[in-house]
Amino acid sequence: MAEPTKPSLDAVTTIRDDGSRRFIHPASVSGRFTRARTLVGALLMLVYIALPWIPINGHPAVFLDVINRQFHILGLTFVTQDLWLGFFVITGVGFSLFYITALLGRIWCGWACPQTVFLDIVRRIERWIEGDATARRKLDDSPWTGNKTLRRGGSRLALGLFAFVVAHVFLSYFVSIPHLYKMMTNNPGENWGAFVFVFAMTFALWFDFAWFREQFCIILCPYGRIQSALTDDNTLNIGYDELRGEPRGKKGATTGDCIDCRKCVQVCPTGIDIRHGLQLECIGCAACVDACDSVMEKLERAPGLIRYDSFNGLKRKPRKIIRPRIIFYTVLLAIGVVALSLALSRLQSLTVSMNRLSAAAYFLDGPDEMTIRNQFLVRIMNKRNATMDCKIEVLNPPAGLDVAGIEKTYSIPAESAESVALIMRLPRANFKKDVPLKVRISTVDGKSSMERTMTFLGPKI
Repeated sequence: MAEPTKPSLDAVTTIRDDGSRRFIHPASVSGRFTRARTLVGALLMLVYIALPWIPINGHPAVFLDVINRQFHILGLTFVTQDLWLGFFVITGVGFSLFYITALLGRIWCGWACPQTVFLDIVRRIERWIEGDATARRKLDDSPWTGNKTLRRGGSRLALGLFAFVVAHVFLSYFVSIPHLYKMMTNNPGENWGAFVFVFAMTFALWFDFAWFREQFCIILCPYGRIQSALTDDNTLNIGYDELRGEPRGKKGATTGDCIDCRKCVQVCPTGIDIRHGLQLECIGCAACVDACDSVMEKLERAPGLIRYDSFNGLKRKPRKIIRPRIIFYTVLLAIGVVALSLALSRLQSLTVSMNRLSAAAYFLDGPDEMTIRNQFLVRIMNKRNATMDCKIEVLNPPAGLDVAGIEKTYSIPAESAESVALIMRLPRANFKKDVPLKVRISTVDGKSSMERTMTFLGPKI
C-alpha cells in the first residue's frame, strides 16, 4: 500500500502531480462533535423525507406544483403572480448564509449542506461494505479479484440505490407522494419526462457519491472562495493552537502538545492538514477536533489543541462578537425580515387579472351609434382549498354606466380560476373623455379583495 500523501499548502491533496484523481478515505472518528453532526444530519434527512408527507391545509408541507403553476409552502399557496416574493426568499437565504458565516465560519458546510449530509451517509455505507479507511486504501491498490469486485461493486450498487431514493424524494416535491406512487406503478412511457428526470438525477447523484465527492466543495462550490471576504479575525472557525502545539514531537519536556500523530489529517474528509491554518478545502466539520481531543485524552492533556475558535482567540487576543460588520448585517437582515413580513401580510387568497378583450378598443352600438361599449375579461383565481364566493363591483361609475356581469355572485371552486366577461355600456352623450374605472373583486366574507383599474375608451369627438 502506498504511503499516504502529506498535505501541503502548495497543492490540492486529492489531485496527483500528473493531474489524476487521488481518492480520500477518511478514517472513522467519534466524539461530541461527530455525535452532534450525526444527530443534525439525521434530523435534516428526516425533514427532507417527511416534508412531502406532512399535510397542511390539504397539501403537502412543500409542494411545488409546476404543472398547475401553484406552489404550496407550509400552508401558504403561491401562484406565478406571487413569484416576486421569491426575491425575498433567495436574497434572504443568501444573506443569512453570509451573516452566519461572519459569526460562525463555514458551519453551513460542515453541518447542514446537503452535500455534506449525503456524503456522511455514503461513507458509512462504504465502511459497512468495504471496511475501514485502511481496508479501503488496500482495496484501491489491490488487483481486481473476485473479492474486490464483490466489495467495490456492492458499495457502488448501494450508493446507486441511495441516489435512486434521494432522486425519488426530490421528485415528490413536484408531483406529490400519491402521484409519484401512481407514476412508479404505471408504464414508464406514460410519464417519460419524470422517468428520464429521475434516472438522470440518479446518475448525477451516483457520480457525485461514487467519484466526485469532495471535489464539488473544492472545485465547483463558490462558497469556499468567497468566505475570505465574509470572515475576519473574530469569526469562529476550526483552528490549530500553534502556540500550544509547537514544537511538535513525541511526548517530552521540550515539545508542545502536538505529537504529530496525524490523526487530524487521517479523519479529514477533504484531506487537508488543519495545522497549516484555515484553507479553502476546510468545511468546518470538526472531525479533526474530535480526533485530536481523543489523543489529548489518552495523553492526559487538556482538549482543544484543535478547536472552534477565532484567529484572535488562537493568538490569545480578545474576541469581539459585536463588531461593525455584524451590526451592519443585523440592520440589513432586520430590514429584510420587515419587508418580507409586510409582503406576506398583503398576500391575498385570490389573484385577479383584468384585460381588455381583443378586437376593437370600443364599439358604438344602437341605430344611431349613441352607445359606447367596452369589453373586459376578468380572471379570478381562488388560492384557497375550499370554494370561494366572489363579487365584482365598479367603485367610480360615471353617470349612465351599465355593467353586465356584476349582477351575481361567482362561486369559484378550490384552487381553480374562472373568467368573467364584463360588458360596459355608456351613453355617448355622457362620455366626455377616457374614464379610468376602478373595479373591485372581493370575497363575500370580506376577507380578501383586490382592485384593478381599466380605462373606459370612446371616440374623442
